[in-house]
Amino acid sequence: MESGARDTEEPGGEHIPAMWLDGSIDFAKAFHQHLSKYVPRIYSNEMQPQVERQEELAQTSILTPLEWYLFGEDPKDFLEKLRHSEAPPLCGKVFRGGETTYSCRDCAIDPTCVLCMDCFQNSVHKNHRYKMHSSLGGGFCDCGDTEAWKTGPYCKIHEPGTSDQNAGFQLPEALLAQTRKVFPLVIQYIVDMLIWEEQKSLPRYLDTGPKKLDHHYCVLFSDEHHSYDHFIYSLQRSLGCDLKEAQTLISAAEREGRRAVKEGNLQECQGTAENLKTYSENVSLRPLRVEVLPALVMAHQSLALSLGIWLNKLLAYSSDFRQIFCQVCLTASSNQQCYVSQLILWDAKLHKGVRKVLHDLIFSSFFMEVEYKKLFAVEFVKHYKQVQKEYMDDDRDRNISVTAFSVQVFTVPTLARLLIEEQNVIKVITETLLEVLPEYLDSDNKFNFQGYSQDRFCRVYATICDLKYILISVPTSWSEKLRVKFLEGFKSFLYVLSCMQGMEAISRMIGQHVEMDSDWEAAIVMQMQLKNVLMLIQEWCASNEEVLLEAYRECYQSVLRCSSASSCQEKTRINMCGHSYESYPFRVSVDPVSIHLPLSRLLAGLHAHMSKTGTIARLPHIIPTEEFLVESLIECPLRCLVLVGQVAAEMWRRNGLTIISQVFYYQDVKCRDEMYDKDIVMLQIGASLMDPNSFLLLMLQRFELEEAFSKTTAPPKDMDLARQRNILIEEMLDVLICVIGERYVPGISDVTAEECMMREIVHLLCIEPMAHSTIAKALPETENTDVCLDKVINKVATFKKPGVSGHGVYELKDDYLDQFNVFFYHYTKTQRSKAEHTQKKRRKQDNSSEALPPPPPPEFSPAFRNVINLLCCDVMMHLLRTILQRATEDEPNTWTEAMIQMVLHLIALGLLEEKQQLQKAAEEDVTFDFYHKATRAGSADVNSGSVLTLLEKLRCVALLEAQKDMVGWVRQMFETVKRLREKSSQTAMASISSDVISVDESPVEKEKRKRKAEAARLHRQKIMAQMSALQRNFIESNKLLYDTTPEAQERSTPMEESSTPEEGSKIALGPKRGPCVPEQEVLTCILCQEDHEVRLNSATMVLTACVQKSTTLSQCRGKSHVHSGALSPESFDPLFTNPEMLCGTHTGSCGHVMHVVCWQKYFEAMQLNMRQRLHVELIFDLGNGEYLCPLCKCHCNTVIPIIPLVADQVNSSDAEVIGQVLSFPRWLDVVAARITGYNLKITNGDRYISPKFYKCQGDQSNEFRSILSFGVQPPPTYSASTKEMLLHFATTIYRVGLNVAPNESDPRLPVMTWNTCAFTIQSIESLLQDDDKPLFGSLQNRQHSGLKALVKFAEAQRATCPPTTLQKHLVQLLAVFLPNMELEDTPSFLSVDIFHLLVGSVLSFPSLYCEENVDLQPSPLISAYNNLYLFHLLTMTHILQIIFASATDTVPSADPEDCEEARMAASLCRDLCQFTNGCFSADLPGWYVWGCVKKGLMPYLRCSALFFHYLLGVTPPEALKSPVSSEDQLEALCSYLSLPTNVFLLFQENWDVVKPLIQSLGSDSHVLSVLSGKTSALRYPRKRNTLTKLPEDYSSLLNQASQFRCPKSKDAERKHPVLCLLCGTVLCSQNTCCQEVVNGEELGACTTHAIQCGAGICMFLKIRECKVVLIEGKTRGCIYPAPYLDEYGETDPGLKRGNPLRLSHERYQKLHQLWQQHCIVEEIARSLEISQIFFGFNWSLL
Repeated sequence: MESGARDTEEPGGEHIPAMWLDGSIDFAKAFHQHLSKYVPRIYSNEMQPQVERQEELAQTSILTPLEWYLFGEDPKDFLEKLRHSEAPPLCGKVFRGGETTYSCRDCAIDPTCVLCMDCFQNSVHKNHRYKMHSSLGGGFCDCGDTEAWKTGPYCKIHEPGTSDQNAGFQLPEALLAQTRKVFPLVIQYIVDMLIWEEQKSLPRYLDTGPKKLDHHYCVLFSDEHHSYDHFIYSLQRSLGCDLKEAQTLISAAEREGRRAVKEGNLQECQGTAENLKTYSENVSLRPLRVEVLPALVMAHQSLALSLGIWLNKLLAYSSDFRQIFCQVCLTASSNQQCYVSQLILWDAKLHKGVRKVLHDLIFSSFFMEVEYKKLFAVEFVKHYKQVQKEYMDDDRDRNISVTAFSVQVFTVPTLARLLIEEQNVIKVITETLLEVLPEYLDSDNKFNFQGYSQDRFCRVYATICDLKYILISVPTSWSEKLRVKFLEGFKSFLYVLSCMQGMEAISRMIGQHVEMDSDWEAAIVMQMQLKNVLMLIQEWCASNEEVLLEAYRECYQSVLRCSSASSCQEKTRINMCGHSYESYPFRVSVDPVSIHLPLSRLLAGLHAHMSKTGTIARLPHIIPTEEFLVESLIECPLRCLVLVGQVAAEMWRRNGLTIISQVFYYQDVKCRDEMYDKDIVMLQIGASLMDPNSFLLLMLQRFELEEAFSKTTAPPKDMDLARQRNILIEEMLDVLICVIGERYVPGISDVTAEECMMREIVHLLCIEPMAHSTIAKALPETENTDVCLDKVINKVATFKKPGVSGHGVYELKDDYLDQFNVFFYHYTKTQRSKAEHTQKKRRKQDNSSEALPPPPPPEFSPAFRNVINLLCCDVMMHLLRTILQRATEDEPNTWTEAMIQMVLHLIALGLLEEKQQLQKAAEEDVTFDFYHKATRAGSADVNSGSVLTLLEKLRCVALLEAQKDMVGWVRQMFETVKRLREKSSQTAMASISSDVISVDESPVEKEKRKRKAEAARLHRQKIMAQMSALQRNFIESNKLLYDTTPEAQERSTPMEESSTPEEGSKIALGPKRGPCVPEQEVLTCILCQEDHEVRLNSATMVLTACVQKSTTLSQCRGKSHVHSGALSPESFDPLFTNPEMLCGTHTGSCGHVMHVVCWQKYFEAMQLNMRQRLHVELIFDLGNGEYLCPLCKCHCNTVIPIIPLVADQVNSSDAEVIGQVLSFPRWLDVVAARITGYNLKITNGDRYISPKFYKCQGDQSNEFRSILSFGVQPPPTYSASTKEMLLHFATTIYRVGLNVAPNESDPRLPVMTWNTCAFTIQSIESLLQDDDKPLFGSLQNRQHSGLKALVKFAEAQRATCPPTTLQKHLVQLLAVFLPNMELEDTPSFLSVDIFHLLVGSVLSFPSLYCEENVDLQPSPLISAYNNLYLFHLLTMTHILQIIFASATDTVPSADPEDCEEARMAASLCRDLCQFTNGCFSADLPGWYVWGCVKKGLMPYLRCSALFFHYLLGVTPPEALKSPVSSEDQLEALCSYLSLPTNVFLLFQENWDVVKPLIQSLGSDSHVLSVLSGKTSALRYPRKRNTLTKLPEDYSSLLNQASQFRCPKSKDAERKHPVLCLLCGTVLCSQNTCCQEVVNGEELGACTTHAIQCGAGICMFLKIRECKVVLIEGKTRGCIYPAPYLDEYGETDPGLKRGNPLRLSHERYQKLHQLWQQHCIVEEIARSLEISQIFFGFNWSLL
C-alpha cells in the first residue's frame, strides 16, 4: 500500500525517505531498521535544535506512514470518521499549572472532584454553589465519573446519547489486529529509550552495525532545588558563555526538562559535566544533575517523546485503542516487569519533559477505562512504598511526580474499597509513613524532629494526604474482608500514633533561659495534617458497631502501653474535706511533659462516637469495668491542660517561643478539634467514670494547688508567686467550667453537627459583626461534613452589604443573643474580653442588667450524666466557699475578679442544672442537690458561711462593682430554685418561666437603674455636643485637609463663597469684564503652623504638587506618547498639541501649603534621614525631588509657588472709548505691526523663517509701538525666592513631561508650563462632566487650590523667561488662526488642540509689550480686549474644526429643527463649499451642523470658563454653579465668555476679517484630504475614556484567560495572563518569553505596555489571581483589591476561597475615578508606606 507521504530532506539537504510499510514485509524489522537509520539524521543537532523542522520530518517520514499502515487508508479521512464514532465516557482533560478548575459544593462527593472550564460551563453545576481554584498541574477532569458527583455527573459535551455520533461505525477486526502488532513495538521503543541509564547501550534491534563516531552531548537537567542564579553561575563558569546564552539554555532546560549544553567527544563532555557539578556545589549543597549521553541516544529519545505524544492523541479517538494499549502495558515478560510498572518505578529518574508525556499517556488510557483503572491502581499500590521513598529525594514537585496519581486512584470509592480489601492499602500507606521517617525515631521509638528538613517534610505530608484520600468516602456497608483489612490498617496507624504519643517532651527551664528554641513546627504541622485523617478514621469506625468496639479496644490498649512507663513509682495521697485520693506523683512544673497525645485524643473521639451510637453499653463486654483504668487515660490530657495553665501564668517563659507557639496551636482552630477539644472530652470521660471528689483532688494535685486551698497555708508574700497562683486557680476553674458546661459535642449530649456549628458562629458574632471569610476562617474545616455553612450563618445572622470600600458583614440576630456564654471554650482571652465588653455595652444601651449568665446547656447523654455531680460534691463546695471567703476578706493578693466571675459562673451552672431537673421531674426524684449544699455552711470549717451567705457579702466589695449584676442574678436564681423546691404558689411557677431573672428586681432597684440610665444618656448628649463643636472648629481651621473629602464637593470653594458683584458684571472677557475682588487669603503652613497672608511682597508660600504624564484623555491608545517618528525627547517640540491628546502632563495637588523655607528644610531633613529607612527608595525617589506630603502622605514631586490674585476692574467709560478705536481689524493690524517690528527669526530646521502679514484695514497705518498707545502698566514684582520657585516648578514640569534632564535655559520650558495648565484643566472638566457635576461649586478643595495656583503660576512664569523666546512661541501659535498672517510649516488647524492653543496664546501675548529696556504688560482693559479677540478667533477656528470633522457624516433621519442657528449654519456651509472648491458638501443640513457644533463646542467652552475664572478672578454666573440643562449651561457659558448664544454670529459680524482665514483653512491639504475621505479627523466632543468593559461573571474572564496563548512562547507551561484595564489588552506577565529590552534595560511585558498605554502609569488585572496591580514607572507598584465580589461582599485575592465572583460596578467606578483623578501614584505611595517592606518586588519585570 502507499504511505501517502512525500520524501523529505534534512536541513542540510540530505534525502530522508518516508518509511515504506505494507502487508508483505516484516513490520517489526522494517520499523526498527528505518528508525536506526534515519532518526539520527532527523535529530542531528541537539545544540541548536530546529524543533519545528524536526517535528515535520518525523511526522512525514515516520508517523504518517505508521498511520497509513495502521489504518489502511488516508489517516485524515479515517481519523475524521473515528472522531464522530464514539464519545469518550470521561472528559479526561489533564490540568496544566495555572488552569482554572471548578468544584461544586452541592454535588461533589469530596473536594477533590473537579471540572475543567469547558465541562463546567456546559454543566448544571454552573448554577450551583461552586468553587474555583487555580490548578497546580497534574490533575484530571472528573466529568463523566458517576462516583465523583451526587447529581449531574455529565456535562452537555460528554452526556451519553446527546452527541451526533455515528453509533454504527466500529473498528474493523483487521485494524485491531494491526493495532496489536504496532502498539507493542511502539511502546517497547518508548520504554526502552526513555528509561535510560548513563552506561546503558542501545537495544539490539537498533544496532547500527559498525561503531559510529565518538559523538556525545553533555546534558543539563532542570530541577526545583537550584535557583535561576545557581544555573546561570554554573553555566557561565563551566562554558565561558555570556549571560544571554546562559539564560537561553536555562529557559530551554526549564521548559523541556533538559538541554544539551556541550557537544563533543566523550572526554570533553565528561569534563564539562564535572565542571558543572563542581561549580554548582560551590553555591548549593546539591550538585546539578548532568549526564553525558551519546548523540544516538539523544536522537532516539527525542523520537520516543514524539511517539508518546502521537500515541496520546490516538488514544483519545477510540476505546479499543485504549484497551489494547492498557493490555500491552500490563503484560509482563518472564525476565522483567510490565511496562506500566517500569514507568511507575522509574518516574523519579525521568526528567520533566518525559514525565509529562508519560503521565498524559496514563491519563488518556488507564484512567479513561474503568476496568483498567482498577488494574493500574493495583500496580500503583504494589510499588507505593518504593515510589514514595524515591519521591523523598526527587528533584521535582509533586504535580509532575507519579505520586500525584494517588488522588485520582484513592478518592474513587469503589477503588478505595477494592484496594483496602485486596492490597491492604491503609497498612501500606502507614508503613510507608514510618519507612520514610526512620532517622527521626529515637531510642524510645518516639518521633523527634529536631533539625528536620522542611522540604523533606513537605514530601512526607503527601503520604498523610494519601491516607486522607483513601478514607475520604465512608462506607455504607461492610464486608467481613473490609472489616478485617481496615482493622489491620487501623492497628498499623495506631503504631504511627504511638510513635507520636508523648514525643518531644520538654521540661520547664528554671534559673536560666533556654539557649536556642527547639524545632517545634514539624510536629505541629504533622498534627495539622493528621487532623482530617483522625476525623475520618473515627467516622469509619462509627459506621460499624463491631469495628468501633474493636478499634476502641485496640486504641485503649495502645494508650495504656504508652502510659505504663510512668506508673512505676509509689502513689501519693491528697486529703481535703474528708476525702482522700492517691495518684502517681507527677509535677508538670518539674517533669517532662508533651503536648502531643494523638492516641489519647483518638480514644476520646471513639468514646464519644460510642456514646452517640449507643455502643457504649457494650463497653464492659470488651473491657471489664473493674479493669478500665480511667485514671491512666485522663492523666496525660490533664497534664497538657495544666501545662497550658502554667504557660498562661508565665511559669515557662524561660523556655522561649517553643512552648508558647505549641500552646497557641494547641488551642488554635487549625488543631483544636483533635487536640484541645479532645482533651476536654477525655476529662469529661474521667469525670463521668470517677468519683467527683477524687476527680477534683486529682486536678488540684496536677495543678499543684492543693496547698492553695488548704486552711493552714498562709498566702504567699512574693507578689509574683501570688500572681502565678491566682492565674493557675483561674485556669483550673476555666477547665472545670469547660468540663461541666461544654456539651456541644455529638455523643457528649444529644446535639447535631449543625447545632455545634451554629453555636460557634453565634459566639463569633457576639464579638463583633464579621465578614463571611472571617467566620469561615475561624471555624474548623467543613469540607468533609454535610453541614452547609451558609445555611447556618443565614439562620443566626443578617447580612449587611458593603459600600464602595470594605466588605459585607454578618450581624447576629437578637433572637440568638441569649445564647452567649462568656466562658465559651474556643474564645481566646482577647476574644473573651472583647465579647464581654460588647455584650455588656449592648445591654447597657438597652437599659437592662449587665449580668452575663450562662445559657442553659443541653442535657448530658447517659454515658456522661455523672459529670454534673462535680458541681455539688464536697470538694467543689469547698473551692467555691474558699474563693468567695477570700474575696470578702481584706486580702487582695489571694483572689482576682476573674476568679470571682468564674465562681459565679459555676454556681449559675449548678443552679441552672437543678432548675432544669426540677422542671422535668418531681422533687423527690431529683438527686442533684446543689441548692442545699450551697445554702449550708461548710462542715469542715465552722467559721465559713454558706455560698449564699458569702454572695450577700460580695455586694459590699468595692472591687467587684462590675460583677454586681451577676451576683444579683445568682441570688435571684437561688430564689427561683427555692420556689421550685417548695412549689409554694402559682406565682412562683410563673416567675420561673422567665430566663431573665432581672425582672424580679425590687421597685427601688428598678427606679435607681432607670435614673442612672437617664443620667448617662444626658451625659452622653452633652459630651457629643461638645465634641461636635470642637470638630466644627477644627475643620474650619483645617479646611484644606478636610475639604478633600467627597462631602466637600457639596460645599462652595472659598473663591465661590466670597461676596459676588451684581449679575451684569459676571463676564470674564471684553469691555464688560467684571471686577476681580479677591478676598484676603490667609493660609497656615502645615509644618510650622504659622498663619500667613499671601501677598506679592511677603514670604513665598508653596503648594504641594505632583506632576505626572497622563493618557487619560488619549483618543488613540497604543501610539507612542510624548513624541512620534524618529524624534528623540531632546529634539521634540511640544508647542502644538495634537487633538488626539496622545499624552499630556498633569499637575495635581493635595491642597496643603507650606512656607518655601519650611519645605526646603523638610526636604533636606528627608535626605539626611533616608539611610535610616531601608525601603524609603521604594516609596519615593528623593533624587527626582519626590517626597510625601508631611500631613496627608500624598506622593509629591514638586511645589507650586502661590501667586495671589491682584484686584483690578475695567472702567466702563474707558472701555467704550477704546472699543471705538481698537476694533477687531485694527487690533489685527496693530499686532501684525508689532510682530513685524521685532523682526523675529524663527528656527525651522537648518534655516530661519519670518512671518508674513496682510493688512486688514487699509485706511490706517500702524507703527511698531502703536500697541503701547492703548494702555500699558508695569508687571508685578516677584521676590527672589518666588522666582526661584517659579523656575523650580517649571523645570520639574519640563523634566517629567519630556523625560529629559533639567535645563533651565531650554526654550521649551514655558511651552510645557502652558501645556500642563491646559491639560490639567481639560482633565478636571472631563471628570466633572463624567460625574454630571456643575462646572463651578463642585470642585474638591484640593482641585480648587491646585488649579488656582497652577493657572496663576503659568501667568507669572513668563517673568523667568527671555521675552524673545515667548515672542517666537507666540508667533508660531498665532500663525495657526490669525487671518492676516502666514508662516511656513505651520501645522494644519485640524491637527492642533484649540484649547492648548488658547492657553498658550493668552499667557504669551503680554510678551508683545516688552520693550528693550523696559518691562511692560498690557493694562487690564487692553488685556480684556486681547483675550476677547484671541478667544473669538480660536472659537471660530474650533467651530470650523467641528464642522469639517463632521462633513463626511451620514446624516440621521430626523425632523429638521428650523431655528436661526440652523439657518446660519447652513449659510456658513455654503460658503465653506465655495472656499473648498466643492469638496465640502453644501447639502449638509444646518440643523445637523448646529447640533454637532453645540455638542462639540461645549467642552472647549467649559475649559475656557475654568481657565479665565482662575486667571482673572471674575465670578461666574450662578447657572454654572448648580446642575442645569445643557441649553441653560450653553447660554451661561456664552454670557460669561462674551460670546453670542448663536455662535455663528461671530462669523457674520467679522466676515470680512475671517474670510481670508476660512479661505486659507479651506485650501489646507489636510482639510481637503479629510473631506475627500482619504484621512479621518477627530470628532468632537472627544470620546470620554473609560476602563475596559469587564464581564459580569468572573468565570467568563477565567475562560478567556484559559484560551490565552503567549504570542512569543509555544510551550504549555503555566502563564500569568494579565488584563490591561485601560485598553483591554491581555499580556503574558512575569515570564522571560515576553521580556523586552527598552533603552538597554530589560522590562517585563506589563511594564513595557504601561509605557506605551499609560505613559508609565497603568492598572492591570491579574486574571488567575483576581488582583489589580497598579504600577508607576519601572520601580514602583502595589496590589489593589479587584472589583469582583462574592455573594458575601468580599474580594478573593488569589482565588483562595473560590466563591463565585460578580462584578461590582461601584468598585469598578472607584477604580475608574482613581485613574481619571490621577491618584494611582498616590495610591501606590500610600500602599508602600503602609506595607513596610524591606525587599520589594521587581516591578520592572512584571
